Amino acid sequence: TWCRTKKESIRLLKGLFSKNHSALLDWVCSPSLLLTSSKCDLHRLEEGPPVKAELTREQGLQYYRTMQTVRRMELKADQLYKQKIIRGFCHLYDGQEACAAGIEAAINPSDHLITAYRAHGYTYTRGVSVKEILAELTGRRGGVAKGKGGSMHMYAPHFYGGNGIVGAQVPLGAGIALACQYQGNNQVCVTLYGDGAANQGQLFESYNMAALWKLPCIFICENNKYGMGTSVERAAASTDYYKRGDFIPGLRVDGMDVLCVREAAQFAADHCRAGKGPIIMELQTYRYHGHSMSDPGVSYRTREEIQEVRSKSDPISMLKERMLSHNMASVEEFKEIDIEIRKQVEDATQFATSDPEPPLEELCNHIFSNNPLLEVRGTNPWSKLKSVS
Repeated sequence: TWCRTKKESIRLLKGLFSKNHSALLDWVCSPSLLLTSSKCDLHRLEEGPPVKAELTREQGLQYYRTMQTVRRMELKADQLYKQKIIRGFCHLYDGQEACAAGIEAAINPSDHLITAYRAHGYTYTRGVSVKEILAELTGRRGGVAKGKGGSMHMYAPHFYGGNGIVGAQVPLGAGIALACQYQGNNQVCVTLYGDGAANQGQLFESYNMAALWKLPCIFICENNKYGMGTSVERAAASTDYYKRGDFIPGLRVDGMDVLCVREAAQFAADHCRAGKGPIIMELQTYRYHGHSMSDPGVSYRTREEIQEVRSKSDPISMLKERMLSHNMASVEEFKEIDIEIRKQVEDATQFATSDPEPPLEELCNHIFSNNPLLEVRGTNPWSKLKSVS
């Protein structure tokens, strides 16, 4: 007999099933849920994304897996850097995982994405394995850029990197959107930058061209509150980054809520595909580490501030609690996923620390996509290196 409420029914039925069938029963009784997501602030828009977001059990577990993998990968990169196995520049993404997971859930694999140098999370969501990412960070031959790109220069199909020059990826993203429009393929380009780059002139030039030509470009400012060591309040006269396009519509989004990001990104993509031109999104997020590994991250903000965000707004914890409270998954399932991810990252680390470095004769290869006759001077005036494409 079906009980007075669905919740009571599920609880009673669970008693008839073993632990292994419990989650399956939850899914059968509740294949999807309509959950409330944060309301977005709007600029030059009559209506925005829906405040009710549908979430299936399969989607929820996939988002959790994606965010937890990025989190574990970044924590491992932190460890390897402190052991001096990773050298050079390294900007970690932990805390901002909902941005990458939510955007990727809303666009197609054939759509395009370009971002700044805090790029490890997007490299993963665009299809590159943890093994290839960590091997690139350690400068090994099995890395995604053959060990020659490092933290800021990773690429994949329809993913144009990590770019090391602050803000310079934004006009490139507008150019990619122009190519989409020219080819008429109904694709969009997601162009990401941080609040630290938001005051640069090249962004406003890109906005102008994109608006004039109605380019299918989603400009996204990942506002993690600090540009290097400077808070947004000290760096910008206006911190309403979603209004910075003036004549371009904008959204301000809770970047710690993966469902809110997904709904907003879906809304933005539909806007662009409808031929309405560009749109700007501001994702309000937070990074747990410093700007880079050379920044301890606590000289311009307090440890208490970081801990408060971790305890109240962590994107992974919020999704997990949401799913648990709606009986969409069990604690044991999340534990199994965590164990699996931990093993995946450890196996990737083993590869990234044992794979050989690229040999010196490959240093100048792949400078060009074609195969010109090219000699490159080596470490002294008498050594010449050949470039092979």
